[in-house]
Amino acid sequence: MAIRRPLARSELPVDTVSLARHLIGKAVVRELPEGVASGRIVETEAYVVGDAAGHAYRGMTRRNQSLYLERGHAYIYFAYGSSYMLNVSSETPGIGAGVLIRALEPLEGIPIMRLNRGVERLRDLARGPGRLAAALRIDRRLDGLDLCREGPLWLGCGDDEPGEIGRSIRIGISQDANRLLRFYLRDNPFVSGPRSLNE
Repeated sequence: MAIRRPLARSELPVDTVSLARHLIGKAVVRELPEGVASGRIVETEAYVVGDAAGHAYRGMTRRNQSLYLERGHAYIYFAYGSSYMLNVSSETPGIGAGVLIRALEPLEGIPIMRLNRGVERLRDLARGPGRLAAALRIDRRLDGLDLCREGPLWLGCGDDEPGEIGRSIRIGISQDANRLLRFYLRDNPFVSGPRSLNE
């Protein structure tokens, strides 16, 4: 996949579920002092308006205010006391919802990702949201960033068709857990989660 340009905001659906599906096959690009690292998005999860599992469920706070920005902005939070998570705001301004980027297929800057993660195995560099953020050195300093323009972190697109997209329940949540709001690229080895959810 060759990344041609940033995704324009006008290309992003104004709907969280549609955006989660739309982002499959697109790219996350991280510009670092030592070079560019990027990956193809192969797995996402939608956290819709009114979702009990979503960070916007109880309203806007200082921590989650980036979720309420116009679609296409970064919402980054620290989870489980160990990992950052990259999300994309997904609705109109003032409406809190987002898409979690769960896994990437590494494209560029693989030596940078290996150094950031401290692992060699390509499949494990960005398979899972915490690994993804570590591989691309994503943290709260990038929270609120516009992902629809070139900069330290942005969403890119190429000419490739994504392939067959699967759908399942989300991973690792207890509330609203039966909703089919996870999207993934079928038969892609970089998708995370148990095999039973990836068939």
